[in-house]
Amino acid sequence: MKLTRFITTISFLMITYLANSQASTEEYTSPYKKAIGFKLNPGAISYRSFYTRNKAVEGIGFISIDGFQLTILNEKYFPFANAENLTWYIGYGGHFNLWSEKYKLNNPAKSAGVAVGADGMLGLDYKLKNAPINISVDIQPAFNFVGASYFDLGWGGIGIRYTIK
Repeated sequence: MKLTRFITTISFLMITYLANSQASTEEYTSPYKKAIGFKLNPGAISYRSFYTRNKAVEGIGFISIDGFQLTILNEKYFPFANAENLTWYIGYGGHFNLWSEKYKLNNPAKSAGVAVGADGMLGLDYKLKNAPINISVDIQPAFNFVGASYFDLGWGGIGIRYTIK
């Protein structure tokens, strides 16, 4: 079971990496350069910054009474035909968690302490046309390989951010 999850995660990350490394067939420039806001599920702060026309780095920070998680992702954006300001994106990155013993009590399959792992990202991104607001929906599969080893699909969510041109 763990081997299957591991292979699935590695396969997803490899596909993500290959998609990120390929040049887009369409010229695309993001309608914003930076964005900061919240990501719902589990409730985190999100900061995104484009470093090329269609590639961004995103930092996601989650803090709770049980501990914290910090995730850094590299993302590539692709436009939809005839859909202004709507893109889909794919990415990869990693996370660092530090969880208390209380977290382990509430999540018996997981362990307290330090956890480090790899993340993938697949989502939709929309920038409102006449407002400095960005909305995204994504799924973020993750695999921990330091600390308790497990596969987790629970870190995706809905992001709402203030954009800066």
